[in-house]
Amino acid sequence: MSAKSLPKTKSSEPSALGKTYLIAYNGIQTLGWSYLFLQSVTYFLNRGTLDDYWNEIKCTLIIFQTAALLEVLHAAIKLVPSSVIVVLMQVYSRVFLVLGILVATDSATVSPGLPLCILAWSITEIIRYAYYAFNLLNVVPQLLLFLRYSTFLVLYPLGITGELLCMYHSLDEIHEKQLYTISMPNKWNFIFNYYYILIFYMFLYIPLFPYLFGHMLKQRRKMLGDDTKKSK
Repeated sequence: MSAKSLPKTKSSEPSALGKTYLIAYNGIQTLGWSYLFLQSVTYFLNRGTLDDYWNEIKCTLIIFQTAALLEVLHAAIKLVPSSVIVVLMQVYSRVFLVLGILVATDSATVSPGLPLCILAWSITEIIRYAYYAFNLLNVVPQLLLFLRYSTFLVLYPLGITGELLCMYHSLDEIHEKQLYTISMPNKWNFIFNYYYILIFYMFLYIPLFPYLFGHMLKQRRKMLGDDTKKSK
């Protein structure tokens, strides 16, 4: 398997301590998401059902998905040369789904969208974190580079579909239990209806999906453009 060394500018190169930390972070995340993927495959091969799937994976998912919030900090302090806004948008949607939907409701955890999310997320993150770790070592296997900027073409829409399905299946429960809802009258003269906020949030996927998907397409052209031209 061939490997490709990716050039870095001095401004994008972290310090020795920062580099060591990032290699450790990405390595741990690779192992964590690999374990989650293995948990899921083993569970369904043993004829597990959606009824108990959440209980099987929830601890692993909560730990490694919420740990991704560190990536917003990494971008904010310039430890990595990424846009804080883009990173925040990518991380927030998943963390919100885990903590705001899956942890909060029972109905979302038995949605067929959950295994779709885990399949898409885990494969994506195994590839992504492994890519980052190798990139920090300055040697990226060519196959890993291709997978990093190609698998999203299928996995990103699959993950989005799973997320929306989980949210859709949670709506009735949220409405019935009035979860996270503040009604009038109250001493703050403030109203907050989580049910309607969630519906509005789901509609936000319409403009946000093309933006984030387009960002990845630009990155793909940038990273694989030369190879694509050579293959023509």
